[in-house]
Amino acid sequence: MAWPDLLTRERPAPTATIDYGADQMQRVDLWLPAGKGPHPTVLMVHGGCWQTEIADRRIMNWIAEDLRRRGIAVWNIDYRGVDRPGGGYPGTFLDAAAAADALRVNAPKHDLDISPLVAVGHSAGGHLALWLAARRAASTRPRSLLIPRRSPLISTDPLPIDAVVSLGGLPDLRLAATPPGSGCGTEVIERLVGPPTLSSRNVFADTSVPELAPLSVRQVLINGLQDRIIPVEYAYDYKRRMRAAGDQVTVRMLDRTGHVELIAPDTAAWAAAVEEIGKALGR
Repeated sequence: MAWPDLLTRERPAPTATIDYGADQMQRVDLWLPAGKGPHPTVLMVHGGCWQTEIADRRIMNWIAEDLRRRGIAVWNIDYRGVDRPGGGYPGTFLDAAAAADALRVNAPKHDLDISPLVAVGHSAGGHLALWLAARRAASTRPRSLLIPRRSPLISTDPLPIDAVVSLGGLPDLRLAATPPGSGCGTEVIERLVGPPTLSSRNVFADTSVPELAPLSVRQVLINGLQDRIIPVEYAYDYKRRMRAAGDQVTVRMLDRTGHVELIAPDTAAWAAAVEEIGKALGR
């Protein structure tokens, strides 16, 4: 599939849009199923190489609608990309964290069941979905054993995430910053985490998921063999590193699947994602 195959379809609309900040990108779309709750819930994170100009939360509308029709609520977050004022480090990460934590506040208002909670992210959103789960794991360990004490990215009580489904994600930023990199390019990683040559900090210590391992949550990576943006090696390398740290990671590598199929309903890739979401929700 090419992007127009998805983006030219009639775009479904969410139930409501909720602000978690003053910027126009600091918003969340809520997708509520018909009927009475409590509704099982998915936290959704869009990709776009961490750049708002490439994509925003609306690129996930079609799969959000598919989950809504299946009786699953969706909390589809947005955030400032590296190409927006306030984006990059730490703003992009703080936005994702604030948007996720806002779910805990809003869940009672909308009868959302967030235990268990599954995070689903596509492309760069796969990284952020896994990072949101890693943030919880990091908060339970001494910072001196994990990341610099002055990191602005670790909070004391982040939203718990029980499982993550990454769709063509880039979870290892150190690897993604190594030439030849991914279809996003290597320069965007520096814009996301900051140039290491200008700072004494390890720029990946609090931003790249393997540096925060173990996450101690279920992790499933669904990737396409024909994906021209995300190298297939990224998923297998991540699995190896995380398993060495004690995590259980499943990789589902699908044939006849590129990058777009991962977020298009009625594809084998999305069917695999729905299956893994259902398992994680106990459905």
